[in-house]
Amino acid sequence: MTKIKLCGLTRDCDIEYANELKPDYIGFVFAEKSKRYVSPEKSQLLRKQLRSGIVPVGVFVDEKPGVIAGLANRNIIEVVQLHGSEDNCYIENLRKLTKCAIIKAFRIESAADIKAAELSSADYVLLDSGGGSGAVFDWSLIRGIKRPYFLAGGLTPENVGAAIAELQPFAVDASSSLEADGFKDKNKMTAFVESVRKES
Repeated sequence: MTKIKLCGLTRDCDIEYANELKPDYIGFVFAEKSKRYVSPEKSQLLRKQLRSGIVPVGVFVDEKPGVIAGLANRNIIEVVQLHGSEDNCYIENLRKLTKCAIIKAFRIESAADIKAAELSSADYVLLDSGGGSGAVFDWSLIRGIKRPYFLAGGLTPENVGAAIAELQPFAVDASSSLEADGFKDKNKMTAFVESVRKES
C-alpha cells in the first residue's frame, strides 16, 4: 500500500486533523524562508500532540548537520528530508550524528535528474517539480527508476489516484494542495487521504 505524507503542518488543529486521518508521515518545515516554517520550539509542542505511529519528518534546506541532529536527538523528528544542495558527503556526515532515516529531494526535469536520484546514498529519494510550486512534472521520466521514492509535486485528491496506478510510488507527499487561504484544510486533507487509500 502506498504510504502517505502530509507536509507543512504548522498549527495545533493541523495535528488534530492528522491524528484523525492517520497518515504514515507528517512534515515540519524548518526552512526559515518557507511560509510553512515552524520553529524548533513550536514543532516540539506539535510533536507532543502527534498520535503514536505517525512519523514526524523534518524538512531542511542546506542546514547544518548539527542542527538537524539536535532536533532528531530530542525526538522532535524521526526522519530527515533534505531539499537543498546536500550531497552524499553531507549525508555521510549527517549519519555520524543521527540514526534517523534520510530522504533526499530531487527536482525532476530530465533523465539526468533520475540518474542523480538513483545514485544518492539517502535511504529514500523524493521526486518533485521543485520549490513547493504545486506543479506536476513529467511522470514519464520516472517510470524506470529502480529505487523506492516519495512522489511529490502537484499531487491533489483528483490526480493522486492516477499517479499511484501509473507509478506505484513508495509514498505520496502533498502540502500546498491541502490548503485553503494559506492554511491546511481538513476537507482537502481528508479527500487526499481517501483518494490514496481507495487506489491503494
